[in-house]
Amino acid sequence: MESSDTIDWSRIRVLGEESESFLQGQITQDLTTIDERGRWSLLLRPDSAVLATCFVQPLADGFVLLVPREVGDVALGRLRRFHLRVKCTLELDDASSGPIATVGELVRSTWPGVNECRADLTPQSYGARVIADTVSFTKGCYTGQELVARLDARGASVPWRFVRASGPSVSAVDEVLRSKGPAGPQGVTTAVNEDGHVLCLGFAHRTLLDANYLATFPDVVVEPAG
Repeated sequence: MESSDTIDWSRIRVLGEESESFLQGQITQDLTTIDERGRWSLLLRPDSAVLATCFVQPLADGFVLLVPREVGDVALGRLRRFHLRVKCTLELDDASSGPIATVGELVRSTWPGVNECRADLTPQSYGARVIADTVSFTKGCYTGQELVARLDARGASVPWRFVRASGPSVSAVDEVLRSKGPAGPQGVTTAVNEDGHVLCLGFAHRTLLDANYLATFPDVVVEPAG
């Protein structure tokens, strides 16, 4: 992909007197901490796997969730699954812009996009920075919360890690990311060409992130994302 390739966004508007209480039970962020600048959150599946990242902003009568357009319908369907006897409405339409404009910006910021969320991993796999920016451990229950809270309480080390990497080609980076650990969601997920090399996002098994082992690949640099 080229760095300049744009990312299209959709917005899900949650409107009505019970919009806050409904969303508090559906996303990982604490809505009481969100001001007009907005904040990132995660939308999880019931099994705690990340379905999508979303950027949440308050409205006069509710909230808007900005999600990548590729997963707009899926995200709306996930919210509607739990939208029962609630005094708020859900509306989906296209947004003119979003919090990240291009694929290059996504990769440089080391932020998970649509491809990364397809790995069906829990939030802890995305690293401490993503957790700190998106997850509240004090606001109470939300869909998918149980495993996230249990992993945090036990300090569990998840097997798969979100990484950023660079190298001479996508195939070279992908080969390194797949070179250690059992079969699983490892490999390059998003890559852009910049200045004669590639910048990548992807996943690796935690055993790959050993400095001595990575030193055997001088042309490829791999770092934990958070």
